[in-house]
Amino acid sequence: MHWISAGFLMFFCSVASYLLVRRSVALKTPSEFMNLAMFALPTILFGAFVHMKQVDISVNTHQLLVIVILAIFFSYIGNKLSLTSIEYAPNPGYSLVISKSYVIFTTIATIFLFGSPLSFRAAIAILIIVFCSALIMIDTPGTVYAKHVRPTWLPLSLGAFFCWGMLTITSKYLSNIGVGTLTRLVYSMGIVTCIIAAEIMWKRSRWKRLRASQMGTLLCIGVLSAGFNWGMQEGFRTAPNIGYINAMNAASIGLVVVGAYLFFRDDLTPRKFIGVIGVIAGLILLVT
Repeated sequence: MHWISAGFLMFFCSVASYLLVRRSVALKTPSEFMNLAMFALPTILFGAFVHMKQVDISVNTHQLLVIVILAIFFSYIGNKLSLTSIEYAPNPGYSLVISKSYVIFTTIATIFLFGSPLSFRAAIAILIIVFCSALIMIDTPGTVYAKHVRPTWLPLSLGAFFCWGMLTITSKYLSNIGVGTLTRLVYSMGIVTCIIAAEIMWKRSRWKRLRASQMGTLLCIGVLSAGFNWGMQEGFRTAPNIGYINAMNAASIGLVVVGAYLFFRDDLTPRKFIGVIGVIAGLILLVT
């Protein structure tokens, strides 16, 4: 799969998934079940594909150790840090801008680590996407979202920044040492699924409390999560620089804002609209 095709698969699955998560929140679905859907169903789908196609997913001790580190420290903990930072920040956009700026870190890091190329045109496109994403994510100054604002939101968001960046770099490293996309996904998502399932059991949550509408939405989120992760990992494998895929991921926030306005009547201010146009322009510059 070409990296642009993989990137757009990730892009559109990301948009649809975010909008369905928005719907799940409106349906008051517990967050632990949304997290489980994002990892458990893709693990099942990828596992079924491995069985049907008889794909060899064997790994050596070193590869397995790297996958475990990626799953626990960069995927699971990174997600926890990001969500907690958003909860504690005076404005969720502040946290998101910091954590999602990892695209700049990974773009530069992979030049030195893997000898990845970076054209001037692509560098400008990435900067445009990051800047315009900031216009979208940061809401009106002075608006307080968190009930209990805590100064720890900043180090937490920096922690998420590091985790997301290392997640992409480690994924590229695994690809370079011969660990295939399906292998990375089955093992890493399976590990995170076990952790989340243990959390649910510890909190004594019950599936019977979920309504049919909630279950249906979670099912769709799971399928979209599978598409998102497949596109992302294939993009990391085939893109000239993994920063290109991370930039496309960041750009998806533009279409999410438009979708939230159309389906949920969320605000679409002039500043956010300018940000959406800028993100689209940066995306076009990146892939053409």
